[in-house]
Amino acid sequence: MRPRWQWQLLDDTGVELDRPSSPVFTARFDAETWLGEHWRGLSAQGARTARLLHEGEPVPPDVPLPAV
Repeated sequence: MRPRWQWQLLDDTGVELDRPSSPVFTARFDAETWLGEHWRGLSAQGARTARLLHEGEPVPPDVPLPAV
């Protein structure tokens, strides 16, 4: 089975958002690249924190997404 990496997107109170959502990646590099390319749009949709998950487990540190 290939590794699974995904971002959990949280609002300003720490509650997980239904949307926007993250695709699932097979490499951490791809997940981090995706966040770097999309953080402004995610922030505009209310995401304030991105938490990287590997196989469903959090990988610290969380990434703050400043309001745009």
